[in-house]
Amino acid sequence: MKKRAAVGMSGGTDSSVAAALLVEQGYEVIGLTAHMWKDGSRCCSLEDVTRAQKVCAALGIRHYVVNAQDRFEEKVVAPFVSEYAAGRTPSPCIACNQFIKFGFLLDRAVQLDCDVLATGHYARLEERDGAFHLLRAVDRTKDQSYFLHRLSQKQLAHTVFPLGGWTKEEVKKWSADHNLPIVPRGESQDLCFVEEGMYPEFVEARMPEVKKKGRVLDDQGKQLAEHDGVHRFTVGQRGGTGVAVGERVYVSRIDADKNEIILSPREGAMQSECFVRDAHWISGEFPQCTAGVSPALFIVQPRYGHRGAPATLEKISDTEFKVCFSEPQFALTPGQAAVVYDGDELLGGGWIKRIAG
Repeated sequence: MKKRAAVGMSGGTDSSVAAALLVEQGYEVIGLTAHMWKDGSRCCSLEDVTRAQKVCAALGIRHYVVNAQDRFEEKVVAPFVSEYAAGRTPSPCIACNQFIKFGFLLDRAVQLDCDVLATGHYARLEERDGAFHLLRAVDRTKDQSYFLHRLSQKQLAHTVFPLGGWTKEEVKKWSADHNLPIVPRGESQDLCFVEEGMYPEFVEARMPEVKKKGRVLDDQGKQLAEHDGVHRFTVGQRGGTGVAVGERVYVSRIDADKNEIILSPREGAMQSECFVRDAHWISGEFPQCTAGVSPALFIVQPRYGHRGAPATLEKISDTEFKVCFSEPQFALTPGQAAVVYDGDELLGGGWIKRIAG
């Protein structure tokens, strides 16, 4: 009997090729598109639905659209707003993967009697020793494992990543060679539910009280300017501070309680330690380095796009740990995820709570 797979489809090249590969491998495939945000946005819009439908028709598979707007609002959009209001910089794509793509969409796949949910993510999954292990993609330039660090063993047991062993160029070539009806579009670099560069306005529209005057200080406590709300800043930011001084300065700290932004030269935004909350480990247990090094040395990636840096971990509780980098890192940012790797294997991570010191 054929295995049945649902594929989360956005109408783009990656998810379309993932669906086509599973058809080629003999799966009975169903296309699923989650309508997550209002029409006219870049978030699974009606145009994306139409694109996905065309691909499914070309592949000879069924296609369903599921309404995930309420869940997306609750689990992704509302926390995004509240985090910015608290002076933290959120990573909503991680929440979207945890609660929407591998939560809401996976639940719908199970309801449709599917054995697995596949996506176009660039990541690899291995089953060994009775457990599932999440690894970086072969194409390190497109690796998306960072965004998947909160997935559970239960979710991974029903997941496949057909593109994990492919490069982006190989995927594009395969799509062209097989004449998939895909309309080329640029790689998305911004959030799908907020217009580019409009984060502050989006937050203000939903929480008007965040727009309030506060002080911009140097690292000695001297006032340099005023600001219009902490939600307009992120740690590491250089431009847009309203300050012109003789040297380059960066946002090194945001104090939402005092409504203050602190600026420093670059060295003032370099930190070696941070505390991490809401720890989640793929195995279910605090990690031990397989290399047997003492103290255990891991690679910790404090934001997407960072190459990762050697660090040790100190367990504080079942839900909190401390990261101690071997060398100072620029702009460790509260609200971002600190994701832990052992070689290519993603072990888990959590949200940066505060910087030590």
